[in-house]
Amino acid sequence: MFESVQDNPYPDTHVLGEGPEPHPLLRPVLGLIGRWHGRGEGGYPTLEQDFRYEQELTFSHDGRPFLRYEARAWLIDGSGAPMRPAGREAGWWRVTPDASLEVVLAHPTGIVETYVGQASGTEVEIETGQVALTPLAKEVTATRRHYALDGDRMTVVHDMAAVGRPLQHHLTAHLRRRPS
Repeated sequence: MFESVQDNPYPDTHVLGEGPEPHPLLRPVLGLIGRWHGRGEGGYPTLEQDFRYEQELTFSHDGRPFLRYEARAWLIDGSGAPMRPAGREAGWWRVTPDASLEVVLAHPTGIVETYVGQASGTEVEIETGQVALTPLAKEVTATRRHYALDGDRMTVVHDMAAVGRPLQHHLTAHLRRRPS
């Protein structure tokens, strides 16, 4: 009934030197490629209290001029024990010939963000161009993210304008590249 099919001949890789050769346009963001894990802290004026979390990020590619991106986070208590799942998002980072970035991220909470930005050396700065919301999604009107690389360490700072509040700090995470 079903014909035999082969495994995907174009798999993604998050390890440089394995899988397809990165597209030359990815040069400005090659440092992001990998699996990252670490801890962060967050807060927002509409929340009762600040919080701590752990997060994992994966940037991978399939040889074309974009990165596949996925992030998952979970809240932790004061001793570092996991409490419950938290933020989750997935999307695509496209690199243009001038090292500009066009990013699309979707959240399971009904938020889709488009970002524009720039990669420069070991830093990436992106900010929302547009935010689309499903009818029951929390109101988010703008976000900005800054990624700073230092070897196998990454710091991610996320600012947000939401629920009637202006753009302000929301999250900071310190991550390490995981071995392949």
